[in-house]
Amino acid sequence: MDYITAGEAAKKWNVSGRSITYHLKAGRIPGAVKKGKLWLIPTNAERPADKRRSGNALSEPIPTLSDDLIHVFAAAATPMPVHKPDAILDNIEQGGIRLIYEAELAYLRGDFKRVMNCYDKTLGDDAVRLRICPIAIAAAISMGDYHTYTQIDAYLKGYLKADTDRKIRATAELALATAAVSVIAPNMAPDWLKTGDLNAILPQARPNAIYLRVKYFSCIGKADVMLALAQTALSLSSPESGITMTDIYLRLTCAVSCYALEQKDEAKKWLLSAMRLALPHGLVTPFSENVTALGGIIEQCLEEEFPDAYKLVMEQWERTWKNWITFHNQFTKDNITLILSLREYHLAVLVARRVPYFKIAKQYGISVGRLKNIMLEIREKLFLSNREELEKFIL
Repeated sequence: MDYITAGEAAKKWNVSGRSITYHLKAGRIPGAVKKGKLWLIPTNAERPADKRRSGNALSEPIPTLSDDLIHVFAAAATPMPVHKPDAILDNIEQGGIRLIYEAELAYLRGDFKRVMNCYDKTLGDDAVRLRICPIAIAAAISMGDYHTYTQIDAYLKGYLKADTDRKIRATAELALATAAVSVIAPNMAPDWLKTGDLNAILPQARPNAIYLRVKYFSCIGKADVMLALAQTALSLSSPESGITMTDIYLRLTCAVSCYALEQKDEAKKWLLSAMRLALPHGLVTPFSENVTALGGIIEQCLEEEFPDAYKLVMEQWERTWKNWITFHNQFTKDNITLILSLREYHLAVLVARRVPYFKIAKQYGISVGRLKNIMLEIREKLFLSNREELEKFIL
């Protein structure tokens, strides 16, 4: 007999992965067998009926995607053991939750292809896929894989267009915000990230949402606000024992903000606290991502305390940093009319085409001085330094 996995069955029958698990545990799929932690379903099995008696719903109703999200985020909120993070995988029976931890560990170790492998395996389990999307987006950026990113982007935006459930929309927006702040396009961040209104975010996802808000303030150059928010988040969400991905990154953002505020000793303390959590387990990615932001401090700390990790961190930085820059340029270019107003975009095109400032100013009824100020604001929004970069970007 031929079999398919539970994830493949979920896709075939257009139901959530948790619904399939519910039916399997209830024995409603004839011929299904469990091999270790994996359920196998006969390829010719029929979708179980939602058996409801007249006037009486089932005692345990089939969960909705919103229910699934709550379950998935809660199940994946357990910190990894501090002395052996991979041990978390031995304690998880549910395949989807295991994929989340596998993806996090793979990302932290720079194994971005494995992250995408985990993402691909979530097909048919939308709750798990939505939870993994931020990690998959970051992996796609690190690999410079813009095509894969656009596929994930389209998947997430499909929920924004079609689904009115607030939790689902907020979860999709949270993943999309990862791209916006990671490639330094803060204008693309959702309003709730800018204002700090996290009411729609699932409680277990709020530490990550706060981290993204910290990154947003980094993008707009507010290091003092960034530091205060990161320290507050750590005091509220840092686990008493264990490691979380967010905890490592929050410590690093404290280091980056201290460095920007010229508090180099404090920056080094925060950096070392993150390194001592992560580097003994080969979790190098957070540091390779921040080499340029910390102006030589990462190299110094690696040489002094973690010489064995020096090569791993720096080689990954050399491989991936150019991809993040290229991604930023492509991302902002593709979304330029969302980042700039239509008027700003038209002005940028004229300036890029070397139309004299006095002619543009006359056409738009403004002074040359005002036009120069507008162009400065436009370049700041696009993170460009001069007219030559603007020309290359626009044309």
